[in-house]
Amino acid sequence: MKKPIFKSILSRFRKQESKKNAAQKPGRVPYDTKTYQLNRETCDLKSKLIYSKSGKRPKSIECLVFTPEEILEKSRGYLNLLTGKTKLTKKRKQQIIRMTLENFENFYNRGFLIYRKSVAEAADFAALEWDGQGSLMRDLLGRTFIDCLGGYGIYNMGMCHPKIIAAVEAQLKRMPLSSQELLDPWRGALAELLAGLAPGNLQECFFINNGTDAVEGSLKLARLYTKKVGFISAVNGFHGKSMGSLSVMGKHVYRRPFEPLLPHVHFVPFGDTTALEQEFKKLSTVGEDIAALILEPVQGEAGAIVPPDDYLRRARELCTEHGVLLILDEVQTGFGRTGKIFACEHWNVVPDIMCLGKSIGGGVMPLSAFISNRRIWKVMEENPFIHSSTFGGNPLACAAGIAAINVMLEEKLADQAAEKGEYFMKHLHEFKDRFPDILRDVHGLGLLIGMDFATNETGYQVAAGLFRRRVLVAGTLISARTIRIEPALNISKHLIDEVLDRLEDCLKEVSRQYKKTGQYKSS
Repeated sequence: MKKPIFKSILSRFRKQESKKNAAQKPGRVPYDTKTYQLNRETCDLKSKLIYSKSGKRPKSIECLVFTPEEILEKSRGYLNLLTGKTKLTKKRKQQIIRMTLENFENFYNRGFLIYRKSVAEAADFAALEWDGQGSLMRDLLGRTFIDCLGGYGIYNMGMCHPKIIAAVEAQLKRMPLSSQELLDPWRGALAELLAGLAPGNLQECFFINNGTDAVEGSLKLARLYTKKVGFISAVNGFHGKSMGSLSVMGKHVYRRPFEPLLPHVHFVPFGDTTALEQEFKKLSTVGEDIAALILEPVQGEAGAIVPPDDYLRRARELCTEHGVLLILDEVQTGFGRTGKIFACEHWNVVPDIMCLGKSIGGGVMPLSAFISNRRIWKVMEENPFIHSSTFGGNPLACAAGIAAINVMLEEKLADQAAEKGEYFMKHLHEFKDRFPDILRDVHGLGLLIGMDFATNETGYQVAAGLFRRRVLVAGTLISARTIRIEPALNISKHLIDEVLDRLEDCLKEVSRQYKKTGQYKSS
């Protein structure tokens, strides 16, 4: 069978030799000035030609069939790339980029090619992540980026932390996954460490693979314990995209395509104590049985929204008064991100159930958990298989989790987040005062920071401008005009200064564009 020949989507544009970086100050992370000053007409032309609904795209294949021999040969090629057996010449790197774009177009999800700045804003060749260490990431072509996105919060300890890598490698050589019959010592060890870290009497936990799994488990536990079915959640809250988690998400764009979702879910404005009190009173009056109130201590995907100081404490009181469990989703805020090990510790609030994820795996393994007190957890003991997971709590993930806790405490990452977050916020507020027509607000806690821009387009221009200046940031899944800053908690001071310098330069550029066009008003 003859293999199909893909027409490269990159052949439309002239090939550009990478320029050597201009002389930089000592210690500065280099970036190609040619790249970030990329002609906007070229970039816009590329987007229109390749990614617009009416424009041309990579050649699509409706039905592709390989013989087993061809698949075997392809897999050998991929393995040679993975294991470093294939020499990465410049031509080969360009082939890998082309191959990746075509594979996304035909076999994964072509929508990513439209929305990823790594495609639309990366000059002649899309940026493919290849390796990283700490707060620096390199793409396949050797371009170095400062990471202020943190994989949406997984890199609290930085990329490829050597202690975490070593722990996972050691376990990998022994036994990577569980037999499901013999007891796994590292699952018990990690559970012990979490029980010691968790606030109040939270003690017993269950491990799974990602944040939405942790939320699903917490919702099931709340129903199982209370024998009630209803939930209260917050507008613009983000708890994951599986069916149960999606049901308590407060954003219609993700909910509506999958309705009907779980019934008996009620929403209140986040941070509004009066609205929360009224909702409890209303539901009690009409006889609606509520199992739990689920909240993020700080709303992450909404843009690092910090509630008033009395909000979580009053939520705790209302839950206790009405016999409703309090679930706190610390998937993004936990493990030092906000300047405390858990964000709820800022207000001395202890939930009945807490969800953890993202950075609990140390940026190396997928890992999440939900944890509760012994009184509530007792309903799980009669049938311990009532909630289970094939890969949840596997030895590799637990090894990463143990090492992540060690690194977090040894390097005092929560304290670092508090100090560096304050430094970041001070300078961002100065930018807000200098560029008020562009940057409308700055908010957050620790190193979970949101910047609100005048329009969605402005937010994208800043994010794209930072990408061209080799700084990774992104908008949030709730607010398109909000850019998050969520770097590793051990990011160095000089890299923070470098990010601030490049952000300032980007804001100046966007400001000049807006003054030229006269577009200041928010849409």
